[in-house]
Amino acid sequence: MSRAYGGVFDLAGKQQEVAALEEQAAAPDFWDDPQTAQSTMQRLSRLQDELSRWQTIDEQIATLSELLELAIAEDDLAMIEQIASEMKPLREQVDGLEFELLLNGEYDNRNAFLSVQAGAGGVDAQDWAEMLLRMYMRWAQSKDLKVSLVERMEGEEAGIRSATLELRGPYAYGYAKAEAGIHRLVRLSPFDAAQRRHTSFARVEVMPEVESSAEVEIKPEDLRIDVFRAQGHGGQGVNTTDSAVRITHLPTGIVVTCQNERSQLQNRETAMKVLRARLLERELERQAEERARLKGEHREAAWGNQIRSYVLHPYTLVKDHRTGEETGNTTAVLDGEIDRFIEAYLRWQLSQKDTV
Repeated sequence: MSRAYGGVFDLAGKQQEVAALEEQAAAPDFWDDPQTAQSTMQRLSRLQDELSRWQTIDEQIATLSELLELAIAEDDLAMIEQIASEMKPLREQVDGLEFELLLNGEYDNRNAFLSVQAGAGGVDAQDWAEMLLRMYMRWAQSKDLKVSLVERMEGEEAGIRSATLELRGPYAYGYAKAEAGIHRLVRLSPFDAAQRRHTSFARVEVMPEVESSAEVEIKPEDLRIDVFRAQGHGGQGVNTTDSAVRITHLPTGIVVTCQNERSQLQNRETAMKVLRARLLERELERQAEERARLKGEHREAAWGNQIRSYVLHPYTLVKDHRTGEETGNTTAVLDGEIDRFIEAYLRWQLSQKDTV
């Protein structure tokens, strides 16, 4: 591996970790704790996939290198050109795998919950929240992530007040975490008869899935659980029983609702998963704030502190205020093409760590 990539991928370290996880999985009591066992198997599967991809590329590079040496020795220009053309897609694969190495946070390889909440701006803000929800669903589908709608609260006139998505797939949280924060929209309001320009805000929260209940302790007496009838747009998809579940975590005041599943039990299980994720994210935010305090940084959670602006009038521009990344193709962005912003954020985040 070193002949191709230097120290960019710790092959030996990954192989040792795979061997250790396989030894754990072979233990007789491995499945006594199903949640921990499942988490371990997911980690093992991801590592095996990484190793397989890197090893395949390494073998291909070795083969092409040998052919190139032979072609040069025989002065075979046609063969040299063919090898060069085959190296291009291989180089793109390496670039993609190297980028994944930026996703080395403790929770980056986990599934995620992404929540969109309408902020200041009235009906425009609720419409804006629905636009963001659509954008994230399209983006997730383009990344081959499995997307499930956990809950959706409709707006009074249009759009949504809030919605939560479950994103399942490799590095779902690692990618999606770039979107957490306040998103600002400037446009001519379709809800204003005078066609005036309006500014709307929406908040995006991204939470890593908790893989083991031991990570986040929740006491039964700290919960209030209410059930109610699921609501929707009407038709056969609406459940006519009290299957929707609302869980309130009394110590923190966090409220989680799930009504997407058919049964009350399924909705309760999903709502508990979201609650654990919210509590974990709250703890991560507390730790980040403490680090910022120790470094002398000042952070203010306010609507003015948007991470990204989307301007549709009087000009078109999407700009990320953390990284400076921008594009005038607002239509593509709202259709889910946000990878450029995510990649810029991950590289920016890495540079921030380097300055600590």
